[in-house]
Amino acid sequence: MLYKAHPVSNWMNQQLEKNLKELETSFNGIVASLKEEIQSVRSNRPSVEILENVKVNCYGQMMSVNQLGSLSLRPPREIEIQVWDKNTAQAVIKAIEDAKIGMGVSSDGNIIRASLPVLTDERRKELIKLASKISETSKIRLRNLRDDSIKKFKAAEEKGEITEDEFFQAKGKIQKFIDMANRETESTLESKTKEIEE
Repeated sequence: MLYKAHPVSNWMNQQLEKNLKELETSFNGIVASLKEEIQSVRSNRPSVEILENVKVNCYGQMMSVNQLGSLSLRPPREIEIQVWDKNTAQAVIKAIEDAKIGMGVSSDGNIIRASLPVLTDERRKELIKLASKISETSKIRLRNLRDDSIKKFKAAEEKGEITEDEFFQAKGKIQKFIDMANRETESTLESKTKEIEE
């Protein structure tokens, strides 16, 4: 248990622990969604994640590329998609072209090859800017979550639901969560920037 039990508010301590655990999960969720979003930003290194979730209009519904075939890397800068039904190949090609990822697409029956051209310096700068923007949006979400949580705990303290000590302990714990989440965010952006600059 993170906090020393208070004889009068043992149940409240459990509530506090539960709220902090849920909060930690929310912070982790924001970081996880940042990683997923930043992974979809193009770099000089192809990865199947770039295409996996591209939406394809197929059989009258929207489906992801990875629901229609298997994806694999073909170094140095090609992704191969083997569609399970070759009748879907044209729809997959159109979806990749419409996604404006800047990949050249060709097909041979049920095999589609999407190749990444080498990035120009100007394009690299644009992509780094985009990755930074995604990272900044995540930091804002993290800060808002921290501020809202501290307000809730402060209100609980003012109502006498938790003690002043418990409030400060909770506040300290929330700060640890946000520090860790910010470090992860920075490190994710740093890795992505290096990948784009390769």
